[in-house]
Amino acid sequence: MAARRGFPLVVTVLLVLLAAAPFGLSGQPQIQFAMALASVFFWSLFRPASMPPLMVFGLGVVVDLLGYAPLGTNVVILLALHAVATAGRRFLARGGFMVIWLAFALLAAAAAGLQWLLTALLTLRLLPVLPAVFAALLAAGLYPLLAVPFARAQRSLAEPERA
Repeated sequence: MAARRGFPLVVTVLLVLLAAAPFGLSGQPQIQFAMALASVFFWSLFRPASMPPLMVFGLGVVVDLLGYAPLGTNVVILLALHAVATAGRRFLARGGFMVIWLAFALLAAAAAGLQWLLTALLTLRLLPVLPAVFAALLAAGLYPLLAVPFARAQRSLAEPERA
C-alpha cells in the first residue's frame, strides 16, 4: 500500500533528477519544470490521494533547489497547479484525453508565465520571455509522452493482478 501511494512522488522526483543530470543540454531548467508540471498535473488529476499538497510542496522545494529559479517560486506554482487539477478533476476526467491535454497546455502556459513573473519580481530584473514560452511549449509537448506510461502504471497500481 505504501508503494502504491508513494509511486507518483518517487517517479516525479526521479524524472526531475534525471532532467537535472549534467547532459549539457540548453534549456535543462525548463525540462525539469515541464516534467514536474506534467507529473503533478497527471497524478493530482487521477490519484489525488497519492499526490497530497505536502508532497507537492516538497517536490517544489526539490525543483527549486535543482533549478535556477528563486526558492519558493516552483513551490507556489506546483501547489497552484495541484489545486486547480484537484478542483477540476470531475469535469476533466469526463472530457477525455484531448480535453485534459488542452487544459494542461493552458495551465502550463499560465504556470510558465507565473514563473517568469515571480522570477522577474524576486530578482528585480526584466527577464527574456522566450524561456517561459519554451517551458510552456515543452510541458505541453511532454505531457502525452508522460501521460501514457503514467496511465498504464496507474491502472496496474489500481489493479495489480491485471498488470
